[in-house]
Amino acid sequence: MTVEIWGDVRAALRTTIGKNSYQSWIEPLEFVGIKDEVATFAVPTTFIGNYVQQNFGEQIIYLLGRSGAAARRLHFAPAGQSQPAVQATARPTREAEPEAAENQAGAGLDPRFTFDRFVVGKPNELAHAAARRVAEGGPVTFNPLFLYGGVGLGKTHLMHAIAHELRARDPELNVLYLSAEQFMYRFITALRERRMIDFKQMFRSVDVLMVDDVQFIAGKDSTQEEFFHTFNALVDGQKQIIISADRAPGEIKDLEDRIRSRLQCGLVVDLHPTDYELRLGILQTKVELYRGQYPGLTLAPGVLEFLAHRISTNVRVLEGALTRLFAFASLVGREITLELTQDCLSDILRASDRKITVEEIQRKVSDHYNIRLSDMIGPKRLRAYARPRQVAMFLCKQLTNRSLPEIGRRFGGRDHTTVMHGVRKIEELRAKDSQIADDLELLRRALEG
Repeated sequence: MTVEIWGDVRAALRTTIGKNSYQSWIEPLEFVGIKDEVATFAVPTTFIGNYVQQNFGEQIIYLLGRSGAAARRLHFAPAGQSQPAVQATARPTREAEPEAAENQAGAGLDPRFTFDRFVVGKPNELAHAAARRVAEGGPVTFNPLFLYGGVGLGKTHLMHAIAHELRARDPELNVLYLSAEQFMYRFITALRERRMIDFKQMFRSVDVLMVDDVQFIAGKDSTQEEFFHTFNALVDGQKQIIISADRAPGEIKDLEDRIRSRLQCGLVVDLHPTDYELRLGILQTKVELYRGQYPGLTLAPGVLEFLAHRISTNVRVLEGALTRLFAFASLVGREITLELTQDCLSDILRASDRKITVEEIQRKVSDHYNIRLSDMIGPKRLRAYARPRQVAMFLCKQLTNRSLPEIGRRFGGRDHTTVMHGVRKIEELRAKDSQIADDLELLRRALEG
């Protein structure tokens, strides 16, 4: 019976997530069975299981329930492992975390993403402090708390850590964590099945709503409409809302003005790109965790420092590189030296050669001069905005391979002659104004480090 249900679920997923995603992620799954409300699947690799859990877990659980198969959690095991062993693994997990299984917050949370595993440095200390404050519970302080930053800077980690902490402090708290895409999927499903009352009741009865990657609802008019009403209802009810995105509310294209305004009415915190010290601290923390998994491995001096210098744009890539390095050294039984590191991670190191973007330069310059990014790239000609704008244009010309017309387009659609003028002006000032020269050197080091 459950095998037939899984066939129905697969058919529904094929329709909703598209042919390519279906073939890449759902087709390789082998349905094993459901026991104690845990649906078990055999997977070719652990990576596929983790990806499906994070990106399609909510949908699979919902579709199984709709088809009559009660499952509150998913479990993935390597192909070839016997069913009893898989179920034995699933059972202790459920017994160890019974409340997380019952609560909606537990469905999509990574147990590794806790506060004690979040390495704090200057680029993320404000975001960490704000997340800690919200995780204490009690009266709503920042509503919403809006976390934004590039890929791999820790937004999702902090979101999960808040949910874990809230659940630990009050197991009865109704915490709902999901991605913006999952919010949209649930909304569309409720519309199609004429279950909007259930949808509204579920979302407006939570104590804490956490929505990751909210930029994905931009341009989706109906979804934005429902998100707006959900947001207002929760704020009016003094319920906490926590949002993350890859950019600030004012920079999300095609986001309705009324939603942008609501998102800006709380605390908006930027997670800046990591600096060398923070990356090194992250690596040192990961090494301590790996010591137990890989006993006997030795790490030569200078390896972590090398990685912290070379892989600078994405913490996930940095951590993944260290994981691969330890696994490879364990398999070949060798010390982790600088030479082994360069051989093992050659592809990652090539891909991670520093590529500074126009957007990164704009953000760094606006932060340095303590002005809003929207003012620096906007039409205002006040000196307080014009000089930083010219500094940013100069750095874009120096540190990127973008043409002058391309740079001009990134600065509010300005003509390339405006960029030329700005670059020449800063070249002149650098020679006679020590403050400008110091600013340029400081910003260059920050961007290249």
